[in-house]
Amino acid sequence: MNEFAVLEIGREATWMLLLISAPLLVVGTVVGITVALLQALTTIQETTLTFVPKIVAMLAAMVLFLPFMTTTLIEFTQRLFDRIVAGG
Repeated sequence: MNEFAVLEIGREATWMLLLISAPLLVVGTVVGITVALLQALTTIQETTLTFVPKIVAMLAAMVLFLPFMTTTLIEFTQRLFDRIVAGG
C-alpha cells in the first residue's frame, strides 16, 4: 500500500463522514434557525424551547435517514474490504 492509496482511503472516509452526517446536520440547523426566529418574533425566551424541537426533529430525521446512512456505510465498508483483499 503506497501513500496514494492511504490518501485515497482517507479522502473517501472523509467524504463518507460528511455524506452520512449531512442529513442530521441540515435538519438540526433548519430546526434551530426556525426556533430562533420564532423566539425572536414572539420574544419567548424559554431555554427548553430550543432543545426539545431539535431533539424530536433529529430523532425523526434519524429514523427517516437511517436506511440511507446504513446503506452508504455498508457500501463504503465493502469497497474498503475489497481493496484490502486486492492488496491496495
